[in-house]
Amino acid sequence: MIKKILIVLAAVITIFLIVAAMQPADFRVERSRTIAAPVATLFDYFNNHKKFNEWNPWIKMDPAAKNTYTGPEAGVGAVASWEGEKVGAGSATITESKPGELIRQRMDWLKPMKGTSMVDFTFKTEGDKTAVTWAMYGKNDFMGKVMSLFMDCESMCGPEFDKGLADLEKLVTTAPKP
Repeated sequence: MIKKILIVLAAVITIFLIVAAMQPADFRVERSRTIAAPVATLFDYFNNHKKFNEWNPWIKMDPAAKNTYTGPEAGVGAVASWEGEKVGAGSATITESKPGELIRQRMDWLKPMKGTSMVDFTFKTEGDKTAVTWAMYGKNDFMGKVMSLFMDCESMCGPEFDKGLADLEKLVTTAPKP
């Protein structure tokens, strides 16, 4: 009887590992919003980590998280690091900054799971408005594929991207004009 249970258990584990291995390695989460503000105004809220944290949805999720900033205040080389109970630990480093077009960040995750992903913020002028796109993408290693069976990056991050962009829109459209 124990032998049969062990054979069934081994078969279940084998099937699980095969299913995990067959998961796609690439992941991408993307959200866009058109905001009634000039691209120059919006660009600064992404190119400077402190300004980003004025509307960052994860700050609201874990207000007790510790945030530190190193390197230049804005642009290439600026780094924001965080550690909190709900948001885990990691850092975001701006690796590319093209005013009015693109900001690219490397995200280094330490907790709850180690990993690296990229984040692109792109901007496109549409008359007197700006279309902002927030995209996170990368590759899952085998453990990432296993975790994707239980946690979906799209459902975890996509709604937060939407909240963040909506909060940014409120911030820039209700702020007093200089």
